[in-house]
Amino acid sequence: MTKDYKKDFPIFAAEQNKDLIYFDNAATAQRPLQVIQAISHYYETDNANPLRGLYDLSVRATQDYEHARHTVAQFINAKEDAEIIFTRNASESLNVIGYSYGLSAVHQGDEILVSIMEHHSNILPWQMVCQQTGAKLVYMECDKQTGRLSLDEVKSKLSSKTKIVAITQVSNVLGCTNPVKQIAQLAHNAGAIIVVDGSQSVPHFTVDVQDIDADFLAFSGHKLAGPTGCGVLYGKKALLEAMPPFLRGGEMIEYVTRESATWAELPAKFEAGTVNAGGAVGLEAAIKYIQSIGLKTIAQHDNALAKLLMDGMTQIPHIHIIGDPDSSNHCGIVTFTIDDVHPHDIASVLDTEHIAIRAGHHCAQPLGAYLEVPATARASVYLYNTEDEVNIFLEKLAKVRSWMGLKN
Repeated sequence: MTKDYKKDFPIFAAEQNKDLIYFDNAATAQRPLQVIQAISHYYETDNANPLRGLYDLSVRATQDYEHARHTVAQFINAKEDAEIIFTRNASESLNVIGYSYGLSAVHQGDEILVSIMEHHSNILPWQMVCQQTGAKLVYMECDKQTGRLSLDEVKSKLSSKTKIVAITQVSNVLGCTNPVKQIAQLAHNAGAIIVVDGSQSVPHFTVDVQDIDADFLAFSGHKLAGPTGCGVLYGKKALLEAMPPFLRGGEMIEYVTRESATWAELPAKFEAGTVNAGGAVGLEAAIKYIQSIGLKTIAQHDNALAKLLMDGMTQIPHIHIIGDPDSSNHCGIVTFTIDDVHPHDIASVLDTEHIAIRAGHHCAQPLGAYLEVPATARASVYLYNTEDEVNIFLEKLAKVRSWMGLKN
């Protein structure tokens, strides 16, 4: 990138972070000043309980909240704003689908299809549904060398029993992009619906829910430079209207008697209680910031840094990259191991050099067991990372084994 976007992020100007190389963006991204200011402005000028008050301040809070919903709907090309449900994060969004759709639509003898590379958040809700309904959880397996999930594998696991296909668009470990549009078509032809985890895709490239024909899509605001505690559930309106609410309480009702209640229309039906209006405002600011740069520009930047990382790592003895050897299929995520050094030690040693990476199972233990690599280290980049940072990282990475008392 020609512009140094790091200057937009106050955290990197803090005295204790001035030399920080932050390569843990797949876990959470940092927030630009524009997002921080938008949240601050909301609480300084417009804060009230939205949706309930008839006074001007509450009306402004409601307008801010609903305008944020409109921005999200346009960002992923939903047909209408009512298809956007605000949640706390992608995990909550996926649980809403599991409880509100899964338990109603899935029955004994049915099957739910998931990929082996899913984050736990896109496995555990489906395990729950299967346990409570008597359905069967079926796994689609990827190629162990490249991490690619073939359409032939999808076809071989799909059947007339399949009711739900749950698939991540981008793996948080392998970085690979799955062909969700083609998988959606296969799922629909089999009479199933598709649930897409967009946590790692939405921040990095354009996601069009109508184009891929997703029935549901979940993502978290904090991975695309928005605040924590604000996630999104997209669902096709007909599906959302037929689903019972996940949480019950204030604002999600139309009418309550001593014995029963009727539910409010979408999207309120799924947003019980006081909503996170400040978070929604921050998410909207993050989306506008991302759009000002351009997702195409961000994708090119991420791929270029991933290539630089992988080209350098292949020149360092004892390092093994997990996933596709093609750097363009990593979405800025490079997961690796070093011979005889535990990933936790890799992360700890690099931390002493002010380099932040992730280490462990990355909430994807079934994938680690399948690949026979239970723990890995992961470097993940975003729009504010630079080539200089990658070069410093590679320089330090080459010294890890010697720092651990091992010979290269």
